[in-house]
Amino acid sequence: MNLPLPWLDTSDALPNVDSAWADDSPAPGLLAAGADLSVTRLLEAYSHGIFPWFSQGQPVLWWAPNPRMVLDIHRFRLHRSLRKTLQRFRADPRCEIRVDHGFQRVIIACATTSREGQNGTWIVPSMVDAYTALHGAGHAHCIETWMDGELAGGLYCVSIGKAVFGESMFARRTDASKIALAALVALCGAQGAGWVDCQQNTAHLASLGAQEIDRTTFVGKVALARNQAPLHWHFEHLYWDWLLSRPPQSA
Repeated sequence: MNLPLPWLDTSDALPNVDSAWADDSPAPGLLAAGADLSVTRLLEAYSHGIFPWFSQGQPVLWWAPNPRMVLDIHRFRLHRSLRKTLQRFRADPRCEIRVDHGFQRVIIACATTSREGQNGTWIVPSMVDAYTALHGAGHAHCIETWMDGELAGGLYCVSIGKAVFGESMFARRTDASKIALAALVALCGAQGAGWVDCQQNTAHLASLGAQEIDRTTFVGKVALARNQAPLHWHFEHLYWDWLLSRPPQSA
C-alpha cells in the first residue's frame, strides 16, 4: 500500500489532522514527516492535537491518532490501594512531590528506564534536547516523586494554557509513577484543568480511568483549553485534598 505522506520543510505548516492515515493504513494516525523540533514547531503541533514520535535513525514523524486516549481527571480511578499509598506518602516527612526540580534528569530517566516488552526508546537525544528547550520556554514540565531524599519516579508533560499532554513516566520504586500521575491530576483539579492527553490506549492507562475519544472532539477540547489562563506549575500540599476527598473506589 503506497500512501502519500507530506514531507515538510522547516517553513511548512503542519497539515490538518483530518489528513492523517486511517485505521486500515500501515501506520494509523501518521500525519507528516520532516520539519524540525523547534519550540515554535512543537507549540504549533500540540496546539492542534499533533505530537512527534519516531525512533533513532528515522526522520521526525508527526501523529494525530483517532481515537485519542484522554484522562478526564474527574474519572481518575483512585482505587483503595492507591488511596492508601497516597495517604502514607502524604503523611511521611521523607516523601514529597517536586515540580520542575530537574526536568532533564526526569526526561533522561524516562528514556533510559527499561520497560517490559519494549526494546529501545522513542525519547531519542534530539527529543530530549527539544523538550528541554520547551521546558525552558515554560511549556514542558515534570512532576517528581521523592522518597528518602532520592528521585523515585516521575513524569513529564506539555502544557499550553490549561491543555495538558502527558508524555512519559518512570518508576524506580513501587507506585512512584502512579504517585506522580496522581499529583498531576491533583494539580490539574485544584487549578481547573479538566483532562490530560494520554495519546494512545494502554491497559495501564485504562485501569486508571483514561478513555478513548474521537479526534474531532479531542481537537475541540484542545482549542478551548489552550487559550485559557495557564496553570501554575508548583505543587501545594493541600492539592492532595482535592483528590483524596473523592469517594473511594474498589480494587
